[in-house]
Amino acid sequence: MLRIEKARRQLELTPKPVNEIAWAVGYEDPTAFRRIFLRIVGLPPGEYRKRFSVEAARQALER
Repeated sequence: MLRIEKARRQLELTPKPVNEIAWAVGYEDPTAFRRIFLRIVGLPPGEYRKRFSVEAARQALER
């Protein structure tokens, strides 16, 4: 859970690629990371970023 929480923060706050985030939080296999993230969060990492990133929030405010 701690690794996924760290990944969520990085997805929200940084433009780092998902693979890089997976490695940074301790997953050697990005595919396994994506499966676990989906199971815990309910969204794949890329979709989570689209919905909850700081950039997404900024764009929503500009509309």
